[in-house]
Amino acid sequence: MQQIIDFILELDKLKAVTRKIRLRDADRYENSAEHSWQIALLASSLAAYAEASVDIDRVIRMLLVHDIGEIDTGDTMVFVEGNWEERKTAELAAVTRIFGLLPEAQGAEFMVLWKEFERGETADARFANAADRAMPVLLNLANAGQSWRENGISYERVVARVGLPIEVGCPALWDYLQSRLEEARGKGWFGA
Repeated sequence: MQQIIDFILELDKLKAVTRKIRLRDADRYENSAEHSWQIALLASSLAAYAEASVDIDRVIRMLLVHDIGEIDTGDTMVFVEGNWEERKTAELAAVTRIFGLLPEAQGAEFMVLWKEFERGETADARFANAADRAMPVLLNLANAGQSWRENGISYERVVARVGLPIEVGCPALWDYLQSRLEEARGKGWFGA
């Protein structure tokens, strides 16, 4: 019991990891815990649109653990380019430490889910990655491109970073987003 409690209390630190995007209609930035919760609900709501049959409970668990490493590493904006191998190595070390707080079997189960998400090779992982990539886009579309403009993120970079993962994991969602991204480009919601 104590190991589980220690793990859960360690996860509280995810609430303090600030991301680069504001909440819809709010002045403050979201945190990584809020992001994980929201994409788990997004995936649950979109399950019927997955590119293949998915185990939605597994997808939700994957989404709830995918950013836990940010407790030690901080958040990296999805639209950032370069140094991804270093970031992922640091995240692996972080999740190894954090999942190590749990009883061995539980920690190993979460590690399997985390690695599956990172590899993106299964239908569950592709769908989970689609939800993860879509949420910053949806928030930017709701906020007139706030983080794109503030961080100099171009339309081309957004499409290059999120297009394929969303299209592969949830084609209907990518169909929906493509036209909205074009509209946002016409409105000047992207950085240089």
